[in-house]
Amino acid sequence: MALLRAGGVPCRIHGFTINKALQKGAIPGFLYVVAPKEILHSWVEVFYQGKWINLEGIILDRIYLKGLQEMFPNCEGSFCGYGVATTDFRNPQVEWIGGDTYIQKEGIERDLGIYDSPDEFYMRQGTNLRGPKRILYKYVVRKFMNRNVGRIRNRTDQMKAA
Repeated sequence: MALLRAGGVPCRIHGFTINKALQKGAIPGFLYVVAPKEILHSWVEVFYQGKWINLEGIILDRIYLKGLQEMFPNCEGSFCGYGVATTDFRNPQVEWIGGDTYIQKEGIERDLGIYDSPDEFYMRQGTNLRGPKRILYKYVVRKFMNRNVGRIRNRTDQMKAA
């Protein structure tokens, strides 16, 4: 948002909760059990050509998406897991061509409204985790998730090399 605003692009943050099923596969099974049922999520909206455009789909890079598609070659239509919840797994709208982008929209549980800044959003909504679960996420779950994402991205690189 800071870069958009520095470039003169009006923007805001839209808050949601998403169902934890969206993270299945990205979070290993034994840690998935402790994840909250609903996970705090947001995306940026920009004011473009007289309307607000949702830019949620750009959180997922093309290499990661291609790796997932290679892992699930027979999946057509809807997909939920690995940080994705879309009705069109083969061709989700993740690249901006002047309109909304989405990759997790189908996992939305609750709309938490629109905020002027991430600070305002988190001040009002708090965080997903507290106490021991927060520590577990910070030092264990996040590392496993990043490792899984790295493996999926590397899968695409290995396929190119073969």
